[in-house]
Amino acid sequence: MTERVYYVPDANGVERLPTVLSMFHAAPPVMRAPHWHAQVEVNYIVRGWVHYRMSGHDVRFSEGDMALFWGGLPHQLDDAADDVVYAGGHLPLVHFFRLRLPQDVQSKLMQGATLITQATDASDTLNFARWNDYARSGDPMKAGMAVDELLLRIERVRFDAYSLLPGRADIANAVEGLDHHSSPIVVRICDFIADNFREDIDSSDIAASANVHPKYAMNVFKKTTGMTLNDYVNLMRLSYAQALLMQEEANVLQVAMDSGFGSLSAFNKSFRKIAGTSPSDFRRDVRTRPGAPVTVRTQNRRRIN
Repeated sequence: MTERVYYVPDANGVERLPTVLSMFHAAPPVMRAPHWHAQVEVNYIVRGWVHYRMSGHDVRFSEGDMALFWGGLPHQLDDAADDVVYAGGHLPLVHFFRLRLPQDVQSKLMQGATLITQATDASDTLNFARWNDYARSGDPMKAGMAVDELLLRIERVRFDAYSLLPGRADIANAVEGLDHHSSPIVVRICDFIADNFREDIDSSDIAASANVHPKYAMNVFKKTTGMTLNDYVNLMRLSYAQALLMQEEANVLQVAMDSGFGSLSAFNKSFRKIAGTSPSDFRRDVRTRPGAPVTVRTQNRRRIN
């Protein structure tokens, strides 16, 4: 039997590169501790099973299951079958906001629910392998197709049976092994931001939603997620804005307002800081490139057969 591979997250548990797509098709390493990443995670179990400890509930995915959950809350793959192979990816929020899912499903996922469906077939096994190859090919058109096809596959979930496992269960029963003091606060903060990032909110509003002092909220959030409150809100706004800019009739000023930036100057400054380009240039590039804008991180994972 092949020796089990373990993964130890960084000290603060957060993975960087929130605007980068990371796809995989491999045997997952068991995590020694919970981690975070500011992307939506897609899992498809090709073979075997995996067990996750989420923030507020446990869940087991078995062969043929496809699942979707928000990686911005603590989660830990703490056990798996010896022969497990899973596929999927970490979707940047720009792609998540493009999904045509029922509104209640999208909002519940952002608040910590886990979507799981068993309505899959042999084509999913083939498709997830192809999307992984396309994303890693170095060909921008193939990478864009991988994202577009994956999003269409996720959207088809609405036509089949699926379950939403509770993500807002009694937070007092948070998963053992997480920080029982700070994790519930961060969960409440993430809930509030997910619901209100398009509004004019500041650290005082966010802290009030978690019933803590603003300075304490900022410190706990930074320590737990590795991001400042302001960076996290701006990431949500930027990703939402990018999704809007990919639409045909997108108006930059209207997108800035609809995304919660409050002014065009603030929008331009944040957009350049996070995306490395201006909103206008991003919109132009989207319309001239052969496929959706996507940055892919190549990640070598040890495969266990």
